[in-house]
Amino acid sequence: MKFSVVIPLYNKAPYINCTIESALAQTFKDFEVIVVDDGSSDGSAELVALITDPRLRLIRQTNAGVSAARNRGIALARGDWVAFLDGDDWHYPRYLETLVAAQNAYPDADTVATEFLPVPDSDGAWPPRWLVSAEAPDVELIKDLPLRWMAGPSVCTSALAVRATLLRQMQPCFAIGESCGEDLDLWFRLAEKTPIALARTPMVAYRVAVKGSLTTHHIPLTMPPFLQRMRRRADSGAMTAPQRRSALRLVAQQEVTFARQAVVSGKRLQSLLWLLRGRRAATSRRWWLTAAMTLFLPGQLVKKWQHWRVRRAVQSVDVVDAG
Repeated sequence: MKFSVVIPLYNKAPYINCTIESALAQTFKDFEVIVVDDGSSDGSAELVALITDPRLRLIRQTNAGVSAARNRGIALARGDWVAFLDGDDWHYPRYLETLVAAQNAYPDADTVATEFLPVPDSDGAWPPRWLVSAEAPDVELIKDLPLRWMAGPSVCTSALAVRATLLRQMQPCFAIGESCGEDLDLWFRLAEKTPIALARTPMVAYRVAVKGSLTTHHIPLTMPPFLQRMRRRADSGAMTAPQRRSALRLVAQQEVTFARQAVVSGKRLQSLLWLLRGRRAATSRRWWLTAAMTLFLPGQLVKKWQHWRVRRAVQSVDVVDAG
C-alpha cells in the first residue's frame, strides 16, 4: 500500500507547518504528500516551499476553491490510496499504519478511515495530545453510512483514505464551486459503492471553531446541494431499497437540524416549515423533541442546550496537556 496524502491549502499560514510535520512523521513509510496551494495570499505556500523533504510536492494554482484543489491532488497522486488532510488538522504518527490495519481487516473495502478528535481552535497548545491504546483497534465495517451517520458522525475528511482507482473513476470527485458539504457528498456516494472499514480509535485531530458552530448566522431556505443530490439518487432508483430508506431518513433528520437552528434564531415559522419537510423522521424522538422546542421553549434556552451538547461532544475524548 502506498498513500498519497492530499492537502488543499488556502491561507493557513499559522497551521500549515504543523500539519505537514504530522503528515511526514508517520510510522508507515510508503507515502507522498501533495500540497495544492489554491492561491493563498498570506504566505502559506512560501512556508511550504521552504520544506525540502523529497516526499513533499507543492502544486500552485489560481484560486478555484477547495474542491478543485482536492480534485487536482487526486489527479496527481502516485499512490494506490489517496488520503486527505486539511491544512489546519493533524495526523497522529500511527494514522497511516492504522489505515493499513483497517484495510487488512476488510480487504474488499475501498474506503478506510479512523475515528477523529474534534479540538476547539481556542484550546491553546497544538497539536493536542491524547491517549491511544498500543493494542490493535477494533475495525467496524460500515455498509450503510447514512444509517450509521444518524447514530453519530462516522467519518471526517482528514481521517479517511480511498482507493485511487475508484476515485479516478468518479472524477471530478468533489463538486466544483461548493465548499459546504462537498466532502460529505463524496463520502456518501462512495458508501453507495463500497463499505467503509473504520478503525475505532481517534488518529486525527480535527480543528473546530466552536463559537462559530454555535451561533447560526444563516438558516438555509433550501436543502444543501449535496443532500438534494442524495434525495434525487434515492428517488431515481440508483440505490438499493435499504440504501434508499436510510438516505431519505438522513435527509429528513437534516431538515430537523435546520428546524432547531431556526428556533435558536427565533424563526419559529421557518422551524415549523422545516419540520413539515422532515416529516419522514416524525417517528423519531428527535423530531418530536424539536417540535416541542419550536412550540414551547425560548430560543435562548434551546441555544444554551445546543451549546452544552456540542461542548460535551468535543470533550468526550480524554485529551492530555501538551505541555
